[in-house]
Amino acid sequence: MSQTPIRIILADNHDLIRETWKLLLQNNPLFQIIADSNSGEKAIELVKELQPDILLLDINMMPLSGFEVAERIAAISNNVKIIALSVNNQPKYAVKMIELGAKAYVTKTSSLEELSHSIMEVQQGRFYICEEIIQNFKATITTS
Repeated sequence: MSQTPIRIILADNHDLIRETWKLLLQNNPLFQIIADSNSGEKAIELVKELQPDILLLDINMMPLSGFEVAERIAAISNNVKIIALSVNNQPKYAVKMIELGAKAYVTKTSSLEELSHSIMEVQQGRFYICEEIIQNFKATITTS
């Protein structure tokens, strides 16, 4: 009995980053990349149209940021699980995305293994914060 692949939309304004994620993730039979977008507006349209399981969402897009996209998607659908992806490794960004409806936060320096793990965790209904953010949070507490 085969498992139904997790349907994923990728949203990042950098073509190379988006294409790299696509190439790497589609090699996993558990994942199906059903669409990708270079803008927040297009990501929202694709989510409405295709109803993916997961939206991998860059937070640093313009003119509509990932924060705004997450908030809008959370308002229209609670079925789509958002995983925020960012170069920002400060815990405050992860907290803000979770408050806006994201289920996970992974930095772009995370490994493919960690990104894949976050997708599986979120698909199973759990939250996920990458190890880099957790370590930065612990460092902040230690130095306070």
